[in-house]
Amino acid sequence: MSSLRDIKRRIRSVKSTQQITKAMEMVSAAKLRKAQQRAERARPYSEKMELILTNLSRATQGGVAPHPYFDMRAVRKTTVVLVTTDRGLCGSFNANLIRKAWQFLGDYTPQSAELVTVGKRGYTWFRKRAFPIISRHLDFGGNMDYVRVRRISAELTQRFVSGQTDAIYLIYARFVSIARSEVVLTRFLPVAPAAGTSGASSDYIFEPDPPSIYNDLMPRYATAVIQTALAESFAAEHAARMLAMGSATKSAGEMIDTLTLQYNKARQGAITKELLDIVGGANAVQ
Repeated sequence: MSSLRDIKRRIRSVKSTQQITKAMEMVSAAKLRKAQQRAERARPYSEKMELILTNLSRATQGGVAPHPYFDMRAVRKTTVVLVTTDRGLCGSFNANLIRKAWQFLGDYTPQSAELVTVGKRGYTWFRKRAFPIISRHLDFGGNMDYVRVRRISAELTQRFVSGQTDAIYLIYARFVSIARSEVVLTRFLPVAPAAGTSGASSDYIFEPDPPSIYNDLMPRYATAVIQTALAESFAAEHAARMLAMGSATKSAGEMIDTLTLQYNKARQGAITKELLDIVGGANAVQ
Protein backbone atom coordinates (compact mmCIF):
# COMPACT_ATOMS: atom_id res chain seq x y z
CA MET A 1 0.00 0.00 0.00
CA SER A 2 1.19 3.53 -0.79
CA SER A 3 2.38 5.63 2.12
CA LEU A 4 0.42 8.65 3.32
CA ARG A 5 3.10 10.95 1.91
CA ASP A 6 2.81 9.35 -1.56
CA ILE A 7 -0.97 9.65 -1.55
CA LYS A 8 -0.83 13.33 -0.52
CA ARG A 9 1.69 13.98 -3.29
CA ARG A 10 -0.62 12.36 -5.84
CA ILE A 11 -3.59 14.41 -4.62
CA ARG A 12 -1.62 17.65 -5.00
CA SER A 13 -0.51 16.61 -8.48
CA VAL A 14 -4.05 15.78 -9.62
CA LYS A 15 -5.37 19.04 -8.17
CA SER A 16 -2.77 20.98 -10.14
CA THR A 17 -3.77 19.14 -13.30
CA GLN A 18 -7.43 19.84 -12.57
CA GLN A 19 -6.74 23.57 -12.30
CA ILE A 20 -4.97 23.52 -15.67
CA THR A 21 -7.74 21.58 -17.44
CA LYS A 22 -10.40 23.84 -15.90
CA ALA A 23 -8.57 26.94 -17.13
CA MET A 24 -8.20 25.45 -20.61
CA GLU A 25 -11.91 24.59 -20.65
CA MET A 26 -12.83 28.19 -19.82
CA VAL A 27 -10.44 29.58 -22.45
CA SER A 28 -11.87 27.25 -25.11
CA ALA A 29 -15.41 28.24 -24.12
CA ALA A 30 -14.55 31.92 -24.58
CA LYS A 31 -12.91 31.27 -27.96
CA LEU A 32 -15.79 29.05 -29.03
CA ARG A 33 -18.33 31.85 -28.75
CA LYS A 34 -16.36 34.05 -31.15
CA ALA A 35 -15.55 31.17 -33.51
CA GLN A 36 -19.18 30.04 -33.58
CA GLN A 37 -20.37 33.53 -34.43
CA ARG A 38 -17.76 33.77 -37.18
CA ALA A 39 -18.82 30.42 -38.67
CA GLU A 40 -22.50 31.36 -38.55
CA ARG A 41 -21.78 34.67 -40.29
CA ALA A 42 -19.69 32.94 -42.98
CA ARG A 43 -22.42 30.46 -43.97
CA PRO A 44 -24.95 32.94 -45.45
CA TYR A 45 -22.23 34.69 -47.44
CA SER A 46 -20.96 31.39 -48.85
CA GLU A 47 -24.49 30.21 -49.66
CA LYS A 48 -25.30 33.49 -51.44
CA MET A 49 -22.09 33.25 -53.46
CA GLU A 50 -23.03 29.73 -54.54
CA LEU A 51 -26.52 30.92 -55.51
CA ILE A 52 -25.14 33.77 -57.61
CA LEU A 53 -22.64 31.41 -59.24
CA THR A 54 -25.39 28.88 -60.00
CA ASN A 55 -27.62 31.48 -61.62
CA LEU A 56 -24.76 32.88 -63.69
CA SER A 57 -23.55 29.48 -64.85
CA ARG A 58 -27.07 28.52 -65.90
CA ALA A 59 -27.41 31.76 -67.83
CA THR A 60 -24.11 31.29 -69.68
CA GLN A 61 -24.20 27.59 -70.48
CA GLY A 62 -23.23 26.93 -74.06
CA GLY A 63 -20.93 23.93 -74.07
CA VAL A 64 -17.84 25.97 -73.11
CA ALA A 65 -16.60 26.43 -69.56
CA PRO A 66 -17.35 30.06 -68.61
CA HIS A 67 -14.22 30.25 -66.46
CA PRO A 68 -11.06 28.11 -65.92
CA TYR A 69 -12.37 27.06 -62.47
CA PHE A 70 -15.09 25.06 -64.29
CA ASP A 71 -12.59 23.15 -66.43
CA MET A 72 -13.49 19.45 -66.12
CA ARG A 73 -10.52 17.49 -67.43
CA ALA A 74 -8.96 14.07 -67.05
CA VAL A 75 -7.63 13.73 -63.49
CA ARG A 76 -3.95 12.88 -63.42
CA LYS A 77 -3.06 14.72 -60.20
CA THR A 78 -5.31 15.26 -57.17
CA THR A 79 -4.67 17.69 -54.33
CA VAL A 80 -6.12 17.10 -50.88
CA VAL A 81 -6.34 20.04 -48.46
CA LEU A 82 -6.47 18.69 -44.90
CA VAL A 83 -7.50 21.10 -42.13
CA THR A 84 -6.47 19.97 -38.62
CA THR A 85 -5.44 21.75 -35.42
CA ASP A 86 -2.08 23.13 -34.32
CA ARG A 87 -2.50 21.87 -30.75
CA GLY A 88 -3.83 18.64 -29.27
CA LEU A 89 -5.98 18.02 -26.19
CA CYS A 90 -9.19 17.98 -28.24
CA GLY A 91 -10.16 14.32 -28.07
CA SER A 92 -10.51 12.38 -31.31
CA PHE A 93 -10.94 15.54 -33.42
CA ASN A 94 -7.68 15.24 -35.39
CA ALA A 95 -7.76 11.44 -35.52
CA ASN A 96 -11.12 11.49 -37.33
CA LEU A 97 -9.87 14.00 -39.91
CA ILE A 98 -6.62 12.15 -40.54
CA ARG A 99 -8.48 8.85 -40.84
CA LYS A 100 -10.81 10.34 -43.44
CA ALA A 101 -7.90 11.72 -45.45
CA TRP A 102 -6.01 8.43 -45.27
CA GLN A 103 -9.07 6.48 -46.44
CA PHE A 104 -9.59 8.89 -49.34
CA LEU A 105 -5.93 8.66 -50.38
CA GLY A 106 -6.18 4.87 -50.34
CA ASP A 107 -7.51 5.05 -53.92
CA TYR A 108 -4.44 7.00 -55.09
CA THR A 109 -0.72 6.49 -55.42
CA PRO A 110 1.94 8.94 -54.18
CA GLN A 111 2.49 9.91 -57.82
CA SER A 112 -1.17 10.80 -58.42
CA ALA A 113 -2.00 12.65 -55.19
CA GLU A 114 -0.49 15.40 -53.07
CA LEU A 115 -1.32 17.16 -49.81
CA VAL A 116 -1.73 20.70 -48.55
CA THR A 117 -1.94 20.71 -44.76
CA VAL A 118 -3.45 23.41 -42.55
CA GLY A 119 -2.47 22.75 -38.94
CA LYS A 120 0.49 20.99 -37.33
CA ARG A 121 -1.27 17.74 -36.45
CA GLY A 122 -2.03 16.76 -40.01
CA TYR A 123 1.41 17.83 -41.20
CA THR A 124 3.18 15.88 -38.43
CA TRP A 125 1.27 12.70 -39.27
CA PHE A 126 1.55 12.82 -43.07
CA ARG A 127 5.16 13.97 -43.31
CA LYS A 128 6.18 10.39 -42.40
CA ARG A 129 4.00 8.93 -45.17
CA ALA A 130 4.67 8.50 -48.87
CA PHE A 131 2.29 11.19 -50.14
CA PRO A 132 4.12 14.46 -50.82
CA ILE A 133 3.18 17.60 -48.87
CA ILE A 134 3.54 20.46 -51.32
CA SER A 135 2.56 23.20 -48.86
CA ARG A 136 1.90 23.56 -45.15
CA HIS A 137 0.18 26.36 -43.25
CA LEU A 138 0.85 26.24 -39.52
CA ASP A 139 0.23 28.33 -36.42
CA PHE A 140 -3.30 29.53 -37.09
CA GLY A 141 -4.00 28.69 -33.45
CA GLY A 142 -7.73 28.43 -34.12
CA ASN A 143 -7.92 32.10 -35.12
CA MET A 144 -8.96 33.47 -38.51
CA ASP A 145 -6.28 35.25 -40.53
CA TYR A 146 -7.87 36.64 -43.70
CA VAL A 147 -4.56 37.50 -45.33
CA ARG A 148 -3.43 33.88 -45.06
CA VAL A 149 -6.84 32.67 -46.21
CA ARG A 150 -6.50 34.66 -49.42
CA ARG A 151 -2.96 33.37 -49.82
CA ILE A 152 -4.11 29.74 -49.51
CA SER A 153 -6.94 30.34 -51.96
CA ALA A 154 -4.62 31.98 -54.49
CA GLU A 155 -2.09 29.16 -54.15
CA LEU A 156 -4.69 26.44 -54.76
CA THR A 157 -6.43 28.15 -57.66
CA GLN A 158 -3.11 28.94 -59.33
CA ARG A 159 -2.10 25.28 -59.22
CA PHE A 160 -5.41 24.27 -60.78
CA VAL A 161 -5.43 26.90 -63.51
CA SER A 162 -1.80 26.20 -64.43
CA GLY A 163 -2.52 22.47 -64.77
CA GLN A 164 -0.29 21.35 -61.90
CA THR A 165 -3.32 19.61 -60.41
CA ASP A 166 -6.60 18.53 -61.95
CA ALA A 167 -8.85 18.26 -58.89
CA ILE A 168 -8.73 19.76 -55.39
CA TYR A 169 -10.63 18.37 -52.40
CA LEU A 170 -11.15 19.85 -48.93
CA ILE A 171 -11.30 17.75 -45.75
CA TYR A 172 -12.34 19.65 -42.64
CA ALA A 173 -14.67 19.48 -39.63
CA ARG A 174 -18.05 21.18 -39.97
CA PHE A 175 -19.42 22.67 -36.76
CA VAL A 176 -22.94 21.36 -36.05
CA SER A 177 -23.31 21.98 -32.32
CA ILE A 178 -21.14 22.16 -29.23
CA ALA A 179 -21.43 18.40 -28.80
CA ARG A 180 -21.18 17.43 -32.48
CA SER A 181 -19.11 18.07 -35.56
CA GLU A 182 -19.00 16.34 -38.95
CA VAL A 183 -15.98 15.44 -41.06
CA VAL A 184 -16.62 16.92 -44.52
CA LEU A 185 -15.04 15.83 -47.79
CA THR A 186 -15.95 18.18 -50.63
CA ARG A 187 -14.53 19.07 -54.02
CA PHE A 188 -13.16 22.58 -54.22
CA LEU A 189 -12.09 22.64 -57.87
CA PRO A 190 -13.22 22.20 -60.55
CA VAL A 191 -16.52 23.87 -59.74
CA ALA A 192 -19.46 21.71 -60.74
CA PRO A 193 -21.60 23.41 -63.40
CA ALA A 194 -25.22 24.09 -62.53
CA ALA A 195 -27.64 21.35 -63.52
CA GLY A 196 -30.15 22.38 -66.19
CA THR A 197 -30.61 25.65 -67.96
CA SER A 198 -34.12 26.49 -66.66
CA GLY A 199 -34.37 29.12 -69.42
CA ALA A 200 -32.45 31.56 -67.26
CA SER A 201 -30.36 33.07 -70.05
CA SER A 202 -33.23 35.26 -71.24
CA ASP A 203 -33.63 36.77 -67.76
CA TYR A 204 -30.11 38.21 -67.51
CA ILE A 205 -28.48 41.26 -69.03
CA PHE A 206 -24.75 41.16 -68.33
CA GLU A 207 -22.96 44.38 -67.52
CA PRO A 208 -20.09 44.11 -68.23
CA ASP A 209 -19.65 40.96 -70.35
CA PRO A 210 -19.80 37.49 -68.71
CA PRO A 211 -16.01 36.85 -68.80
CA SER A 212 -15.38 40.06 -66.85
CA ILE A 213 -18.01 39.10 -64.28
CA TYR A 214 -16.50 35.64 -63.83
CA ASN A 215 -12.99 37.03 -63.54
CA ASP A 216 -14.13 39.18 -60.63
CA LEU A 217 -16.53 36.69 -59.02
CA MET A 218 -14.58 33.42 -59.08
CA PRO A 219 -11.59 34.51 -56.93
CA ARG A 220 -14.09 35.85 -54.38
CA TYR A 221 -15.99 32.58 -54.49
CA ALA A 222 -12.82 30.51 -53.99
CA THR A 223 -11.74 32.66 -51.03
CA ALA A 224 -15.23 32.39 -49.50
CA VAL A 225 -15.12 28.58 -49.69
CA ILE A 226 -11.72 28.40 -47.97
CA GLN A 227 -12.75 30.97 -45.37
CA THR A 228 -15.96 29.10 -44.54
CA ALA A 229 -14.11 25.78 -44.24
CA LEU A 230 -11.58 27.27 -41.82
CA ALA A 231 -14.25 29.07 -39.79
CA GLU A 232 -16.23 25.83 -39.43
CA SER A 233 -13.09 23.90 -38.49
CA PHE A 234 -11.95 26.42 -35.88
CA ALA A 235 -15.39 26.46 -34.22
CA ALA A 236 -15.45 22.65 -34.15
CA GLU A 237 -11.90 22.60 -32.73
CA HIS A 238 -12.73 24.88 -29.80
CA ALA A 239 -15.90 22.91 -29.05
CA ALA A 240 -13.98 19.61 -29.08
CA ARG A 241 -11.26 21.01 -26.82
CA MET A 242 -13.80 22.47 -24.40
CA LEU A 243 -15.56 19.11 -24.10
CA ALA A 244 -12.28 17.21 -23.74
CA MET A 245 -11.02 19.53 -21.02
CA GLY A 246 -14.39 19.41 -19.25
CA SER A 247 -14.22 15.63 -19.25
CA ALA A 248 -10.62 15.73 -17.99
CA THR A 249 -11.61 18.12 -15.19
CA LYS A 250 -14.45 15.81 -14.15
CA SER A 251 -12.15 12.77 -14.22
CA ALA A 252 -9.59 14.63 -12.11
CA GLY A 253 -12.28 15.42 -9.53
CA GLU A 254 -13.30 11.77 -9.37
CA MET A 255 -9.67 10.74 -8.95
CA ILE A 256 -9.20 13.26 -6.15
CA ASP A 257 -12.24 11.83 -4.35
CA THR A 258 -10.86 8.29 -4.74
CA LEU A 259 -7.40 9.29 -3.51
CA THR A 260 -8.89 11.24 -0.59
CA LEU A 261 -10.87 8.17 0.47
CA GLN A 262 -7.75 6.05 0.09
CA TYR A 263 -5.78 8.58 2.16
CA ASN A 264 -8.40 8.63 4.94
CA LYS A 265 -8.47 4.83 5.09
CA ALA A 266 -4.68 4.65 5.24
CA ARG A 267 -4.56 7.37 7.91
CA GLN A 268 -7.24 5.62 9.95
CA GLY A 269 -5.35 2.36 9.66
CA ALA A 270 -2.13 4.04 10.80
CA ILE A 271 -3.86 5.60 13.80
CA THR A 272 -5.46 2.27 14.74
CA LYS A 273 -2.10 0.55 14.50
CA GLU A 274 -0.49 3.16 16.74
CA LEU A 275 -3.29 2.77 19.33
CA LEU A 276 -2.88 -1.00 19.29
CA ASP A 277 0.87 -0.60 19.80
CA ILE A 278 0.26 1.74 22.76
CA VAL A 279 -2.31 -0.57 24.31
CA GLY A 280 -0.06 -3.58 23.76
CA GLY A 281 2.90 -1.78 25.30
CA ALA A 282 0.82 -0.74 28.34
CA ASN A 283 -0.38 -4.32 28.87
CA ALA A 284 3.17 -5.58 28.62
CA VAL A 285 4.32 -3.12 31.32
CA GLN A 286 1.53 -4.21 33.66
